[in-house]
Amino acid sequence: MTHEPGGAPERRRRFGAPKNWREKFLACLAETSNVTAAAQCAEISLSCVYRTKRQDRAFAEAWLVALCEGYDHLELELLFRLRKGEARDVPAVKYDNATALRLLLAHKDTRAKYQAVQDNVTAEEIRASLDAKLARLREDVIANRAAQLAGPEHG
Repeated sequence: MTHEPGGAPERRRRFGAPKNWREKFLACLAETSNVTAAAQCAEISLSCVYRTKRQDRAFAEAWLVALCEGYDHLELELLFRLRKGEARDVPAVKYDNATALRLLLAHKDTRAKYQAVQDNVTAEEIRASLDAKLARLREDVIANRAAQLAGPEHG
């Protein structure tokens, strides 16, 4: 058995899932919108996560809530970067705004269905609202890209 610094034995899980893995998974999913990253954070396999989602309706609903929360965070981050610009003093961090926008577009139906249930409105109404919001985001991305190409002297 290996030891951690300080002489304490390293703790390893021998069988089963880690304690509270669902809570960790859902928190990471809400933060990242990334199922694989959330599973790694919770130290659980993807197959176990998806099996639990299929078998446990409450978990599947919590998954959808966390995922939609993650997309909301992504949308807010994207809007912030588009409106305020990206930090130029951190060259190692490069955000891919176009990919973020594509991700939001790809999951707009999931968000529309979830929001419709929450607001007790039709999915079509929510979808139309999301389409309008995404069109505005797309326009902001295009305007931001044009401003970047024009250079700092034109901004």
